[in-house]
Parts: sequence; structure tokens; C-alpha cells
Amino acid sequence: MIVSQQAGTSLLRNKIYMRVYSAFAAASFGDWFDMLAIQVLVGYRWQADPLMLALIPVANALPSILLGSVAGAAADRMNKLKLMRICDLLTAILTLLVLFAPNMAWLLPLLMLRAAISTLNVPAQQALTRSIVREDQLLQATSLNGIVNQGSKIAGPLLGGFALSVLSPQWCILICACLRLGSYLLLLTVKHTETGNSRELLDAEHQSASAPEQPIPLRTLWAEGWSFILHSRLLLVTMLFGLTGALAIQMVDFQFTSLFRTVAPDQESLLGWMVAASGAGAILIIITMNRIKRTIGYGWRFGSSYALIGLSIGGLGLLPVGVSVLPVLILGFIMGVGNGIFIVTFNYCLQKETPPHMIGRIFGIQNTILGIVMIGAPLLGGLLVQVTGPAVTFLNFGMVIALIGLVGILFGKMLWPAPANQAVAFKSA
Repeated sequence: MIVSQQAGTSLLRNKIYMRVYSAFAAASFGDWFDMLAIQVLVGYRWQADPLMLALIPVANALPSILLGSVAGAAADRMNKLKLMRICDLLTAILTLLVLFAPNMAWLLPLLMLRAAISTLNVPAQQALTRSIVREDQLLQATSLNGIVNQGSKIAGPLLGGFALSVLSPQWCILICACLRLGSYLLLLTVKHTETGNSRELLDAEHQSASAPEQPIPLRTLWAEGWSFILHSRLLLVTMLFGLTGALAIQMVDFQFTSLFRTVAPDQESLLGWMVAASGAGAILIIITMNRIKRTIGYGWRFGSSYALIGLSIGGLGLLPVGVSVLPVLILGFIMGVGNGIFIVTFNYCLQKETPPHMIGRIFGIQNTILGIVMIGAPLLGGLLVQVTGPAVTFLNFGMVIALIGLVGILFGKMLWPAPANQAVAFKSA
């Protein structure tokens, strides 16, 4: 494994990781500008119905289904740093094209192309993180990545909401393109010789006496990734539990615009306030988890995360017409706490329980599984919103998600039994 040449335990002394981390921060910040702008543009400006709104996550998810597993295997074989650079540059170009999309017929194909690029970027970023930090820094790195992802939910929507109040959604999309370009330029400052060639690690794990230099076919790498998950009870249960919760969450995830358009038709910024509060809750719990000194089982962490998310989604379904911003902030904060617990636990579990040379494949498979969920769930959710209304739909699925969380809490020791249930002591390094 490639590690920082600094001897200290603090991840902040790992200069290679900090530059990659900064690039990831710029890209994540831009993504939240983009997400909010597209939802407001389609929901408020184009007045799209719930089914059309549901097509946006479908367009983002379809490439993950078709390419996710193969992209993960490719990320394990290719130079991860170069791959991330190419992905950032192409994403910036495609985002500029999104800026000029006149309608959904143009927007959806562009989103699909951009999502196809992301199927390579996500496993490459995760695998690169695994290769440039030490084993004892994994939790800290996972927490820092989570803080960036959630922190962008605060700054992105807040500044995006301000930009929307005085300008247009197109400005937010332009900012996203600029930040992606900035991420690309920052990654250029990381020298190839500093991070090393990740393929050396892969070849070391799969070296053959008869043909040590022969490259391993992508199909073999892909099959090895699936085989590893199916034979690891901890990873298999984690994937299935995450899939079950994600199925319910994605029913309503892209219908927040439909809900807020009903309860607060004149407040376009309400979605931004909710996402910002969610980011604040997630950051707070991530910092807290990183400092907790007692061990907590996977069942409690996964279960409590879904219980909190379900409580907040159900509460949003009870909001009255003309609601003020305060209840939205409170429910968004609770949702963020649940989301933060899940993100850190899920990503840490995958990082910790997977050999370094297979990280890209495992995260690629995870993207494929989530992509499958993102195809059917948003469409069904959009149909339910049209038939029963957004309030009833949010209330019903909030209860379902909370029930899934309760199952995780009550049956955690059965789902993640010892010694496979490796309780993790969350504490700062």
C-alpha cells in the first residue's frame, strides 16, 4: 500500500491524500450546485410533472447498471489518478452542455452521458483513497470524505439558493462546470510518481508463475468481485440491507420538489434550506462518530440511520400548506444525522472488509446495485405521487423506512453476528 512519507498519524500530514481530497471537495461542492439547479429548473421553471422528475434519477442510474461492475474492474486495472483526471475534465465539458439544454429531451441524454463518466470516477476515487492512506487512517479518511460530501450540502444549496434568488439555475450549472475543471487542474498537481502505479498492487495479488506480466481480463476481475461479495456474509448482508432501505428512500428522493411545490409554491429556495440542514446534521454526526470511544455494532448503526431517515421523511409528509422554514430545517437536520451515520458506516464497512486490490470492483458493484434500484423506484414513486399526492406518499414511505431501521436494530446481532460483526471504535486519530 502506498502511504504518506510523513511518520505522523494525522491524515492531514499526507500531502498526496490532501490534494486528492481537495479535488474531491471541489467536485462534490459543484455537484450540489448542479443538483439543486436542475431540480428547480425542471420542477419550478419547466413545471414538469412527478413522472418527468422521476426520469432524472433514472437517467443518472442507468449507466451504473450497464457499466458499474465493469467500471469498477477497470478502475482496479487502470491508473486511478489519470482516470480521475479524465473523468473530471469530461464531466466539466458535459456540464457545460447541460447548461444549454432547452428541454427534457436534451437534458436526459446529457445526464446519462455524465453519469456514465461517474461510474468510472467513483470506484477510482475510492480505490485511490485506499491506496494512499494507511490501515489505521481508513476511518479518518472515510469520515473526511463524508464531511466533504455532506458539507457541500450546506454551502452548495445555500449559495445556490442565493444565486437562484438573483440569477437563474443556469448560473449554478456553470459554477458546477467551473468547479469540476478546478478539480481536474488540482489533480494535475499530483505527480504520477507520488501516488505510484496501482497496477503494481493488482499484479502482486494475481501474479502467475507462468506468465507474470500477462494482464488479467476484465471479465475475470468482474467475476472475482462478485464472487468475493457472495462469499463474504458481512458484505452480502450489508449490501442487501442497504439495497432494501435504498429501494424505499429512492421512491421519494427526487419528489421533494413535488412536495415543496404543493406546500410552499412560492418558495423555490425551500429545497435548498432542507438540503443545507441535512448536510449540517450529517457533518455533526460524522464528527461525533469519529470521536466516540465506545464500540457500536453494525446493526445499531445501520438501523438507527434508517430509523432517523424514515422519521424525517414521514414528518415531511405531515407539513401543512404555507409551512414556515423552521419545521423543514428540523426535519432536514434529522434526515442528515441518519444519512451521515449510514454513509460513514457503509463506506467504512466496504473499505475495511475488502482487500485493497478489489476496492474498485466492490464499489463498482455497489454502484450497479444502487443503479438497479434507481431505475424502478423513482418511476414507481413518481406514479404514486401523481395518484395519491406527495404528502401521503412521503408519510407512507417514511414509516416503511423507519420499520426497516427498527429491523436492523432488533435483529442486528443476527444479521451481523460475531465474529463477523466487527464493532468499530469511532475515535479521532
